[in-house]
Amino acid sequence: MSHLRAIGPSAMANAAQFRVSIRFVNDMVILKRTTGSLEARKQGNGGGHGKLSGVADWTLRRIREKCRLTLDEMVVKLRDVQGMKAHRVPVWRHLRGLGLTHKKRPAGRPAEAARRGTGSPGLDRSPPVFHGQHADKVGIS
Repeated sequence: MSHLRAIGPSAMANAAQFRVSIRFVNDMVILKRTTGSLEARKQGNGGGHGKLSGVADWTLRRIREKCRLTLDEMVVKLRDVQGMKAHRVPVWRHLRGLGLTHKKRPAGRPAEAARRGTGSPGLDRSPPVFHGQHADKVGIS
């Protein structure tokens, strides 16, 4: 078991003193040995290099052409036009990262009618759509 190499009386004493596991102390010793520092490594994937990052310009053009796209329509367009299979959540994160927002209520339905709950419940609602509400900030004109 190579991960137990640094365990000794001093490692156990340090773990007890700082109320951490012996494994944590061992990991810190290995980190110091390999990097020369105890500085934490960068976490996460750093962003900006996922498979959808290459289609950011295409996405912005698509939203400019057809402002009212649903998330499901965008997933289908990515698959059919770009040949990229992606689930809804990564597509949503991609759109949110580009500064695109969505409306939960259709534009034609006034706020007062929405509050009163007039109309058939759930039947007159269309799915959320993405639009360039902040188009000037993300380059949509």
